[in-house]
Amino acid sequence: MMCPPRFDYIGKGKRMAKGKKSVFFCQNCGHEEAKWLGQCPACGEWNTFVEERINSGITKGSTASARSVRESVREAEVIPLNEVTADDDVRVRTGIRELDRVLGGGIVPGSLVLVGGDPGIGKSTLLLQVCQRLADKKKVLYISGEESQAQIKLRANRMGAFSSGLYLLCETNLETIRGVIEKEKPELVIIDSIQTMYSEEVSSAPGSVSQVRESTNIFMQLAKGLCIPVFIVGHVTKEGTVAGPRVLEHMVDTVLYFEGDRHASYRILRAVKNRFGSTNEIGVFEMRQTGLVEVENPSEYMLSGRPENASGSVVACSMEGTRPILIEIQALVCHSNFGMPRRTAAGTDYNRVNLLMAVLEKRLGMALGNSDAYVNIAGGIRMNEPAIDLGIVMALVSSYRNRPIDEKTIVFGEVGLSGEVRAVNMPEQRVAEAKKLGFETCILPEVSLKMVKGISGIKLIGVKTISDAVSTI
Repeated sequence: MMCPPRFDYIGKGKRMAKGKKSVFFCQNCGHEEAKWLGQCPACGEWNTFVEERINSGITKGSTASARSVRESVREAEVIPLNEVTADDDVRVRTGIRELDRVLGGGIVPGSLVLVGGDPGIGKSTLLLQVCQRLADKKKVLYISGEESQAQIKLRANRMGAFSSGLYLLCETNLETIRGVIEKEKPELVIIDSIQTMYSEEVSSAPGSVSQVRESTNIFMQLAKGLCIPVFIVGHVTKEGTVAGPRVLEHMVDTVLYFEGDRHASYRILRAVKNRFGSTNEIGVFEMRQTGLVEVENPSEYMLSGRPENASGSVVACSMEGTRPILIEIQALVCHSNFGMPRRTAAGTDYNRVNLLMAVLEKRLGMALGNSDAYVNIAGGIRMNEPAIDLGIVMALVSSYRNRPIDEKTIVFGEVGLSGEVRAVNMPEQRVAEAKKLGFETCILPEVSLKMVKGISGIKLIGVKTISDAVSTI
């Protein structure tokens, strides 16, 4: 048996190398594999691999590429840290104080900011309001891949007058966008949204892992190279994370998330990553017909419309960064008509509510095993700070025993598995905020009493366990 000529196999191999092949990307971390896997070996998540077609022609190691690398190495310059100058005064104020608070004091030139949130939550509205404030003194370029110029104009008409410093571009081709930015040299760029952008060099569809990663990389190069701040709008999945690879959040400088119920009026802007500031600060907005309006005193708004002499309602205090926010916690406990009781938590962690109910049943002997329980934080916002544990416990007990809690009473403290009430940070700011809003009694951990002794005009009750706290009802 004669073997076929060798050159046939070589030629066939060359033809296959110039074609396309499939690779699999992890949507969570961006890990690449040659075949589909059930679990990602990098991040450990299940069912996150997606297939994409890429060009298999490899040009690495070519003479031109090697020459460019050698030239870039010669041009590279190493600078001592002591000779680098940086000043906080270079930040650009947006004119929206709540946004400046979350950003750490303003927009840093050359930064790449990702703004994520549910559809209709107000991402585009907020960024258009930023353009409205900055267009008077800076050249702003708004690039939209989802709306036409007429649609953007209709939305802008509801917000008021805009200066001539705002320019619109409806385009999704990355090469075209890059050329326009390099030619016009704007001082601020808005991209709405990253999932609509595509590069002709990447064969996959817009919104895929490869396209989103390539688009973000190009915008990062433009932001750093031209020292232009770039805001990117990112859609979120049903799990609440930005659609696309998780490496998108690693590539950008700041990640902002818009939270809140789209049917409610209040919105929370939270920073989950910020290279130029704190990640603990939040901004509170109210959605109106004319756009987003800042809420300077969130506690006053959150407590508006409280019921009178109603059981299951209590006011707690949560710290978001350096700002104390008073919230109303509502609970409803009733007998279950079914074999399995129903438990619901809105605005807080569901598992945390179940844990606190287990502590009440074990430490206080409350028979909650056959009762439905519903816990809600009024206002449509979400709070997860441990300091609201005592407030949830007091609301559950108040509803279970049908005993109202005094309207002028505020509670805060972390509850442990043994039923103890543990200390929380910054009790002075919490008590001072409660006093300012007219509260007369404050129930707090006993270990925190010594830190708030200097505050007068409000009755302070220190408790060691949840039993001590419940005895005040």
